[in-house]
Amino acid sequence: MTDYEMYELGDWPLESGEVLPDARLAYKTYGNLAPSHDNVVLFPTAYGQRHTDCEPFFQEGLALDPQRWFIVVPNMFGNGLSSSPSNTRPPHDRGRFPRMTIDDMVRAQHRLLTEHLGIERLALVTGTSMGALQTFHWGAHHPEMVERILPTCGAARCSVHNYVFLEGVKAALTCDPAFKDGDYEERPERGLRAMGRVWAGWALSQAFYRERRYLELGFADLEDYLVRAWEEPRLDRDANDMLSMIWTWQHADIAASPRFNGDFAKALAAIEAEAIVMPGSTDLYFPPEDNAYEVARMPHAELRPIPSIFGHGAGGRSGRSPEDEAFVDAALKELLARPGRLR
Repeated sequence: MTDYEMYELGDWPLESGEVLPDARLAYKTYGNLAPSHDNVVLFPTAYGQRHTDCEPFFQEGLALDPQRWFIVVPNMFGNGLSSSPSNTRPPHDRGRFPRMTIDDMVRAQHRLLTEHLGIERLALVTGTSMGALQTFHWGAHHPEMVERILPTCGAARCSVHNYVFLEGVKAALTCDPAFKDGDYEERPERGLRAMGRVWAGWALSQAFYRERRYLELGFADLEDYLVRAWEEPRLDRDANDMLSMIWTWQHADIAASPRFNGDFAKALAAIEAEAIVMPGSTDLYFPPEDNAYEVARMPHAELRPIPSIFGHGAGGRSGRSPEDEAFVDAALKELLARPGRLR
């Protein structure tokens, strides 16, 4: 039994020119669609996330209250629920899974919304990290449909520095001899654990470690934190799935499609939605400076950094920082209260 629905896309043409046979998009909805269809929030998943990881945002009293909003959470390709290396039949399985771009994902989400759910307007698109990458893409490629966007701890493209960081993550995983170029027979546990340790050094800020904030989170010491918070959570995920999503992250760029032909400024100017862009003040993946450049080129955008010691995790709802969570929720409530740009 599953707690989500599956939308069958059929043979899905990709930006690369390849076709993914029998493509499927897993999704879940929360709340009820208003008769006017004007209460829809799209919440794309982040790297390694599934729809259940997003559910802490959808609670009574919070900005994204399912009693008020109809929230659609599409699982990104590669996360093990939607089409992924781990659930696709040969010859497109494992390391042979096609390269998926953010555009491939957003086009599938657009079809889900318009053709399957009958939705033509989005009151808000919001997400964190890779969910934010998708949020920017929605704003640039579907301005006629998106009223507001609020990306957290993400950007409109993957920077060169971010790309290099992800190369280190990939190397840690693929250097495990058990990986066998993606055709592993047993889980490459050493590689997955090494991958987790690389994430740990980048996901949190230097101040987080300097102040030993992991002790406040209930861990006995640094080693306990690295093992239980970063190594072990990777062990239940498929290595090829993780690598597929990393490739998508590395090649994210709202201007890469023929519509903008690489003109990043033009793509940013196309985002007509009312926007609050919220980087983590200490995020090492997507630093506030990158968002400041983007916001300066967006017509109706405000930069509002999250003052947080939690680095890339500032935009989540893990329970570790009520102050961060309240800051983001207040911005969501404020943005949803503003008049939308669509008429």
